[in-house]
Amino acid sequence: MSEYTSHGEPDPIGDRLGDNLNRLKRDNGCSSDMKYRELHLTLPGRKPLAAAVVSMDGLSDTQELIRSLLASGRMAVPIDTAESLEPADYLMQYVISDSYVWKLTDFEELYDHLFCGYAILLIEGEPGALSISTQKINARGIEEPNVQSVVRGPREGFTEVLNVNMSMLRRKIRDRRLWAEPRKIGRVTQTNILIVYLNGIVSTELLDEVKRRLDKIDIDAILESNYIEEAIQESQISIFPTVSNTERPDVVAAQLLEGRVAILVDGTPFALVVPAVFTQMFQSPEDYYQPSVFSSMIRLLRMLSFLLAMFTPSLYIAITTYHQELLPTVLLYNLASQREGVPFPAFVEALIMEVTFEILREASVRMPRTIGQSISIVGTLVIGEASVEAGLVTGAMVIVVSITAISNFVMPAFNFGIAIRITRFLFMIIAASFGLFGLFLGMIALVLRLCAMQSFGVPYMSPLAPYDRSDQKDTLWRVPLPFMKKRPSTVGKRNLVRQK
Repeated sequence: MSEYTSHGEPDPIGDRLGDNLNRLKRDNGCSSDMKYRELHLTLPGRKPLAAAVVSMDGLSDTQELIRSLLASGRMAVPIDTAESLEPADYLMQYVISDSYVWKLTDFEELYDHLFCGYAILLIEGEPGALSISTQKINARGIEEPNVQSVVRGPREGFTEVLNVNMSMLRRKIRDRRLWAEPRKIGRVTQTNILIVYLNGIVSTELLDEVKRRLDKIDIDAILESNYIEEAIQESQISIFPTVSNTERPDVVAAQLLEGRVAILVDGTPFALVVPAVFTQMFQSPEDYYQPSVFSSMIRLLRMLSFLLAMFTPSLYIAITTYHQELLPTVLLYNLASQREGVPFPAFVEALIMEVTFEILREASVRMPRTIGQSISIVGTLVIGEASVEAGLVTGAMVIVVSITAISNFVMPAFNFGIAIRITRFLFMIIAASFGLFGLFLGMIALVLRLCAMQSFGVPYMSPLAPYDRSDQKDTLWRVPLPFMKKRPSTVGKRNLVRQK
């Protein structure tokens, strides 16, 4: 912890132990989890001093510290040396020298340290306090990411502990240019965050813009990284993500090496990375752990899945409602025979199935893991077959909705998949109202909207629009790594050469 900020006017810590303890108890409402251990310090050549160790139960372990303090009088230190030092300096140099220690002078600093798990030592007659590193971290261990899993690649994911997450990045990038600037956001929660970047590679304009947007956040609580994501993204109503999130250290490390900026938030395993562009949403970390030919083929398959997930239901609605002449005769007869007993138009039919599938999807997420998957599979099969048998929907519509749902799951970026799901309903309404003509106009409007978007000053559709030939080596396909000699010029302009 290298930076602490004071809020409001200075509130110095006095030299009377009893007054300081009463102040702590009063400010915290005599909370039961704030522990006080009063003791007497016996220092060489001095009278016993009254002192107290204050800590938060569950956040710190003070047993070893208290043992060291009680044994302070038995230290093999010359009397004249001990007498020449102030009690606080003596304790820092000889008694608790194996721990990180800070001198505190303000109550606001004291509370910052106390609620982060540090033990506070107050001494009678000594103004200020000592903060000793006795943090006790009870957190989930490093596990394989649940959202962004890969067949080949690292199996470690971020945890909810900020320091652990930063150490995982240090293991990936062992370079002194990896800088992490601390911030505290949230008037009540005082959540620690880190702005992580590679100095000399990141664009200064991008870094300044990230800091500016973070400094503008004025909110009482930051409980998850999405609080920050919504505050710094380009538009509050845009459904397409302009800030990417990931729980994989290797993904963050790779994007830092391209000149991006990462934001780590204490209490969540999801890191934010900016800027985020459209083509980035189709890239998986596994693309770089497999041969380039295979990775390029899979990436093109994701592009096809994006089109299927976005437009398959709307195309079906438009063709079956307004443009039946586009269908082969045999297929037209089959669809007509299936729709003979269905009482709803194609749009209502598709809407029923899409909404039903969204309900099943959410139910499988909220249900306990042991039965969630079974509910999803059984519910989909039973409801789909029963709907066809009851004549509410056609078998063709079940196929269309199934292909759409499966294609949506191919997207590596989960938040991008949510944008596809929302946009799909909009295109269904357009197709039901205006047919293929309206659908194509809607596609044009979507492309224009995406081309007009930006993420921290970077065009959202770059390097496709505006077109940059030098950055096409890692967009719709991926060339072999030896040919990717430069970093993307659309993200930053500094130190573009990454291999010779």
